[in-house]
Amino acid sequence: MYTLGINAAFHDPAAVLVKDGVVLAAAEEERFTHVKHGKRPIPFSTYELPYHAIDFCLKTAGINLVDIDHIAYSFDPEIFPGAPQGQKTVEIPLRPGVTSLPGWMNPYDGLFLSSILNAPGHLVDGVPLHLAKRFKGARQNGPYRWHFVNHHRSHAASAFLPSPYEKAAVLVLDGRGEAISTSYWLGEGNQMTLIGEVSLPHSLGLLYEQMTTYLGFLHSSDEYKVMALASFGKPVYADYFRSLITLQENGRYAIAPLQLEAQFGPARDKGEPLEALHFDIASSVQTVLEETVLELIGWLHEKTGAENLCLAGGVALNCVMNARLRDHGPFKNIWVQPAAGDAGTALGAALWIDTQMRRTNERAYTMDHVYLGPAFSDTEIESFLNWSKLPYKRLENVAEEVADYLADGHIIGWYQVGAEFGPRALGARSLLAAPFPAEMQGRLNDLKDREDFRPVAPVVLEECADAFFVDARKSPFMLFINDIRPEKADLIPAVRHTDGTARIQTINRQQNALYYDLINAFYRQTGVPVLINTSFNTRGEPIVCTPRDAIESFWTSPLDALVIGSFMLTKQRLPNETAPWQGREVRKENQEWTGVIIQ
Repeated sequence: MYTLGINAAFHDPAAVLVKDGVVLAAAEEERFTHVKHGKRPIPFSTYELPYHAIDFCLKTAGINLVDIDHIAYSFDPEIFPGAPQGQKTVEIPLRPGVTSLPGWMNPYDGLFLSSILNAPGHLVDGVPLHLAKRFKGARQNGPYRWHFVNHHRSHAASAFLPSPYEKAAVLVLDGRGEAISTSYWLGEGNQMTLIGEVSLPHSLGLLYEQMTTYLGFLHSSDEYKVMALASFGKPVYADYFRSLITLQENGRYAIAPLQLEAQFGPARDKGEPLEALHFDIASSVQTVLEETVLELIGWLHEKTGAENLCLAGGVALNCVMNARLRDHGPFKNIWVQPAAGDAGTALGAALWIDTQMRRTNERAYTMDHVYLGPAFSDTEIESFLNWSKLPYKRLENVAEEVADYLADGHIIGWYQVGAEFGPRALGARSLLAAPFPAEMQGRLNDLKDREDFRPVAPVVLEECADAFFVDARKSPFMLFINDIRPEKADLIPAVRHTDGTARIQTINRQQNALYYDLINAFYRQTGVPVLINTSFNTRGEPIVCTPRDAIESFWTSPLDALVIGSFMLTKQRLPNETAPWQGREVRKENQEWTGVIIQ
């Protein structure tokens, strides 16, 4: 049985294909269209479906849309506030400035809702011509069966059903779903029971979004920048944010309206200097978010008695909060679904409908990796390189040769296996570099044309993680931070954030053999089992997807080399350009790092 999951209601449109409980393919639309987050979350974009991602999923399985048994769309229009019951028409404003119509939270809610209800028709009537072949023969009424799945249930299913746990408490922290922002579940086997929820407009996710906008960043996109800013400030305004949040019984909370400009002055415009005020505001809201969610999971633990916790929703991508919950919360184990934002609802909706329609309580899938997107063979890559008339060489031993190149201080684009599902590059579409010297962070931020305060993250061999990072656990999806051990800090200065932490990815050979072998080869050469791993993209662009994307990014940025499949492309050094590692001596004694900077 094939089940196709679709997310399209808000942002990060995505598609996931499940066959008899096993995820075959998953991808976000942005990787194909080059539109960051797929689209902006406005009512006018609701009709846009992830046609390219759907086409990829169908292609992976070698089927067409008519071969699908069920389609699961991760939003239920029937429970949307103000949804007209039994009516065939809705009213929408003709001109801007119209106040909200009766029952709607927004004057354009009718347009938003209409596009969702008409999604079955849009899917077959609006498909781009170049993708139409795989959609041929499908009609608005099938032959598949269409399911609208509650948005928060989709989030919860995405966290629990592919998790390693047979029983777990589940917390969904989102900006918003149909009518709620936070939900609590108990998952057992393949079933989930709703045990509590928080209704809109009260939302920790929307609170963080508002802070993102106030600080001069793009909401529903740049919340991770606020998280990074927080480490540079002090929570001097925490009492103000605490005063806005009232914790209630049964996991509920209420948030008073923000008065940010009255409290702190005019909002920062994009591009304006960041000042101590901005750092302290970010630190304060981050601190209060962590404190509040700790209280919420305390209630959830008491209510469920579970020792495991699964997290999803956009707020679950806050790795600093996740680490606080891990280190100070009541749960023994925490698993965060790696595509925790709205893209992951396509996964949850598909898995939920699959289990319900097959009526099985057996698990056939655990999410051990996220390499579920487009992959290209060496034959396909070499054919494109030849067609493009680009110089390249085939590597005899990719891991050893690339490790040597990285040890010399170069930055490479690393393009291997299937593209990652979710916002993190995890060794398939990554930029890689040595974690030393400290200036390597600045080189990478300059290469990616991003803000100086942004940290870069390390990937570490799983078996070496605890030697470099305090209380390191298996963390394959880069969703928790750890303190760097003081005695190792000078060995990996480029990945050390201002607060002494790093957002780590652990890797074992079963997850990604070549990626593991590369880091292991670098370890043998330098004594350091760590590389910098950041996403293979530049500012404003999604992570690269195809070989063409990778090559275009390589030639339009100051990358030193591109390793794509078994092939390597390099750039000729300019006559007056110094070597990236000039003045550094790297050597190894008894497998211990002894690198020095020679002034």
